[in-house]
Amino acid sequence: MSGKPEVTGLFDPRTWSVQYVVADPATKDCAIIDPVNDYDEKSGQTGTEHADEILRFVTDRGYHVQWILDTHPHADHFSAAHYLKEKTGAPTAIGAKVVEVQKLWQQ
Repeated sequence: MSGKPEVTGLFDPRTWSVQYVVADPATKDCAIIDPVNDYDEKSGQTGTEHADEILRFVTDRGYHVQWILDTHPHADHFSAAHYLKEKTGAPTAIGAKVVEVQKLWQQ
């Protein structure tokens, strides 16, 4: 990183959550953090509107996605990390303690 990162929050009003793009302005490398996969519980349909918005944002700024990160398991939305990985080729990561949280949820 060669200076102060550019941090942009993209708000999803449906889940009331913020997705982030953090970029190095010098190299144009970036990470996508906590991306939302659209879900309509009434119909059971999923979508990628918000993930596609992130992709447009990244493309418009000439960023190169290096990581797609989920900071924690999300109870309020599905992650779009897998979709974004398919679109960008960037690796995904989540905290090491996620398995412990999943065990709690199973109980």
